[in-house]
Amino acid sequence: MRKLITISREYGSGGRLIGAMVADKMGIPFYDKKIIDMAVEKSGLSHEIIESAELRAKSALSYSFASAMTFGEGFTYEPMSMNEKLFLTQFDIIRQIGETNEGVIVGRCADYVLKDIPSVTNIFVYGDFKDRMQRCIEEYGDDPAKVKNKIRDYDKARANYYNYHTSQKWGAYSNYNLAINTSYITLEKAADLIVDFMNSRIYK
Repeated sequence: MRKLITISREYGSGGRLIGAMVADKMGIPFYDKKIIDMAVEKSGLSHEIIESAELRAKSALSYSFASAMTFGEGFTYEPMSMNEKLFLTQFDIIRQIGETNEGVIVGRCADYVLKDIPSVTNIFVYGDFKDRMQRCIEEYGDDPAKVKNKIRDYDKARANYYNYHTSQKWGAYSNYNLAINTSYITLEKAADLIVDFMNSRIYK
């Protein structure tokens, strides 16, 4: 059975770090920034535009409105909006990874994109707010005066982006095989827990 894992995470929960550890422990590729690089090559768009695609969804209403707009420069007709193009570019890349390779994929609605692949294992990583604030300050180097709003903005953006493109609810337990609260376990132990789960889970 191919080892294919997606990780969705709250900001500051350590989900990306856990994903990298899991990939290293299992000897499989880690896809996070790598997907952005692949999307840049595929679309020809800038790294900054693709990297910020998810964060632009901080407002559900404005993101939905922008995603519905299909007019280019000078009001020339375009078949789809920039937001839709960015999502579909990454959708195609993630789908190709899921169908042909192994690996750990972080974020980008990967659990939804790969939902029809029986071998995929979907993980959600979260944590208590105060613990996420502490990690953001001490490990990510975020400004203590701004970290509370940054966490809320990133969580809101991820939820809006996910909910809009999947018609599912971000963080809903039914979308995942395993959820881990990193306020009660170290990141290293969380990675070990995922590896143990992968080695013992039942595939249907």
